[in-house]
Amino acid sequence: MRVSEIATIVGGRWEGGDDPEITGVAPLDRAGPEDLSFLAHPRYLPYFQRSRAGAVLLREEYAEQAGDVVARIVVGDVHRALAQVLPRLYPEPEVEPGIHPTAVVEAGAVLGKGVSVGPYAVIGRGARIGDRVRIGSHVVVGDGCEVGDAVVLHPHVTLYPGVRIGARSIVHSGTRLGVDGFGYVFVDGAHRKVPQVGRCEIGEDVEIGANTTIDRGSIGATEIGNNVKIDNLVHIAHNVRIGDQSIIVAQVGVAGSTVIGRRVTLAGQAGIPGHIEIGDGATIAAQAGVFGDVPAGAVYSGYPARPHKEALRAQASLFRVPQLVKRIRALERALFGRETTDE
Repeated sequence: MRVSEIATIVGGRWEGGDDPEITGVAPLDRAGPEDLSFLAHPRYLPYFQRSRAGAVLLREEYAEQAGDVVARIVVGDVHRALAQVLPRLYPEPEVEPGIHPTAVVEAGAVLGKGVSVGPYAVIGRGARIGDRVRIGSHVVVGDGCEVGDAVVLHPHVTLYPGVRIGARSIVHSGTRLGVDGFGYVFVDGAHRKVPQVGRCEIGEDVEIGANTTIDRGSIGATEIGNNVKIDNLVHIAHNVRIGDQSIIVAQVGVAGSTVIGRRVTLAGQAGIPGHIEIGDGATIAAQAGVFGDVPAGAVYSGYPARPHKEALRAQASLFRVPQLVKRIRALERALFGRETTDE
């Protein structure tokens, strides 16, 4: 693609250069004359000024910066522009429809038009697969599952029986959906399993990262809303409900029967207990340990999690403790001639 074409695609302003041909995208410090790069933060200005990139996407405030890159495309949102360009420079490979000879399709399964089923995949009895679905190698689609149009199941995904996935969703390798929830009762001196008979329902346009586990409901349903994005290594327990457009980052754990609203962000390694509610638009910071309901729009951080500004004040106070201890010891020596404070 020419730089002028890229500028048209992203709705940006092309400045300078001889309209070079671009064949890829690379970071500023590694880009060559045929690469597009981007500048979205001032900390990377030194890299920009030395970059050999053929063209750079940048915001208005950086357009006049000195540097060797002549071709510049000025945009309002660099990351959004990059998201528009990448699919054109790196198109998804075409997958031929068809069922591999080693795949197993059980009786009563219904496959839509243009479905691709990879080697050693298994599609259970009564499963319904929509049009243009891509099922990778060693995928297991359990009995009675429903998979919507244009869903992508990467290799080694497992759908336990009865899982439903909405159209255009993507499930990455090693993910398990519809797993039994962690339900036991202590009877006669032993833990007895409580049968998990609910459903696992995934909305449309959802993306689920690698090695994530989402449990089925105990007696109801675990529900993931539309356009939810879930990172790798996340665990979502039984009967959890997650609202549309929420973001869940790696290593988050959500315990059973918690309700998470729309457009919520759970940052990496946040811990969410069971039977609470997190309101629409709330943000839980990385490694926060939540212990109760979180209001809509709130930002919580720390352990135990509390409103972010309050958590920052508490942390700042904690950092002052060594200095306060020194002052107390000095006062004790002045008053009593010795220190009385315990070590």
